[in-house]
Amino acid sequence: MGAIPNRTIWLDHLRAAITVLVVAHHASLAYTTFANFRPEAYILSTHPIVDSQRWIGLDIFENFNDVFFMSLMFFISGVFVLPALQKKGVALFLRDRFYRLFLPFLVAVSLLMLLAYYPAYLVAHQEHNLKDYILDFFTTEQWPVGPPWFIWVLFAFNLIVALLYPLLKKQLVQTGQSLATLKNKPGRLFVLLLLLTALLYIPMAIWVGPGAWTGFYPFDFQLSRVFLYFGYFVLGMLAGAVVPSAGILSATTPANRLWPLWAVLCIAAYAALTLMPPVLIQWVKTKQLAEPLAWAIYFTLYVSSCTLSCLAFLFTFKARVHNSPPFMQSLTANAYGIYLVHYIFIVWCQYLLMPWPFHAAIKFAITFILALSLSWALTVLLRRNRTIRKYL
Repeated sequence: MGAIPNRTIWLDHLRAAITVLVVAHHASLAYTTFANFRPEAYILSTHPIVDSQRWIGLDIFENFNDVFFMSLMFFISGVFVLPALQKKGVALFLRDRFYRLFLPFLVAVSLLMLLAYYPAYLVAHQEHNLKDYILDFFTTEQWPVGPPWFIWVLFAFNLIVALLYPLLKKQLVQTGQSLATLKNKPGRLFVLLLLLTALLYIPMAIWVGPGAWTGFYPFDFQLSRVFLYFGYFVLGMLAGAVVPSAGILSATTPANRLWPLWAVLCIAAYAALTLMPPVLIQWVKTKQLAEPLAWAIYFTLYVSSCTLSCLAFLFTFKARVHNSPPFMQSLTANAYGIYLVHYIFIVWCQYLLMPWPFHAAIKFAITFILALSLSWALTVLLRRNRTIRKYL
């Protein structure tokens, strides 16, 4: 089994870009038209802060991200797993993942989220009381996980794969080699990914509901997408199981040259996903379409949008990113830290902007720019410490 290089510029840039999208995504959530706040238990709210200013444009932006970006993040995270297991062995691999993922998760969910959620408590209870807030945080709110949910789920996926690796090593390599045969067959690659996305997402979405979450205190996860995320993680592993020149992430694959087509199809699929639901609802109400068929059309559009967005981002970055300017070197180096700390700045900025009568788009822009800048700067400062840099 060949190894993906330790530093692959286009993957680093893609990971950093998705991290920036995560920051923007959370910056938008206070201003969507569907946002709601539950003062009796703010954990039940759509977001810790919900502003009176709303804009449907942010619904469109938020939904676009939500359809695909965490699936793609799990794919990227899986690319380096098999080479690392081969090089380090199971024990050392798990030790590294424990220090790199689980320990930062514990710090983030115990300290950083405690700092981030205080404005939600102030809005809900209209009083400053740190003792009551901490008690409420761990009891009524059940220790909210916030964005670090991704970190512990990623650690769990790594743990599962590492424990199974001695038993499935040969099969994983063979499956990775089979996937690599699609290197020059972009159409078949698209169909395979589309069918896998549908199989991994639609049954669970129907069974538990598209937005269902579950878990125990901070170990919370999106139940409706757990198989989808694990599937994309494994797919990333298989893509990284062969040398880069031989697999679907090769620089010479025709899929790279088709990046403009992937981008157009990505936009078209999401436009259809955005525009069709009201039409489908109307057709069902007027009995022009049976409800099961309407759901089938909706889920087809959903998995098409997810698949095409992932392919568009993957192959656009693969085709277009060839060097790393200094600001991108800094962003990629600090992306993990930005992900961990940005929620503090997001929620506090949204809280401080609540009294101001600006348009939602302006508040979103202020929150996004400040949160990204401050979390980036804080991570740079923190990583000057050698001990912290080992984990970030």
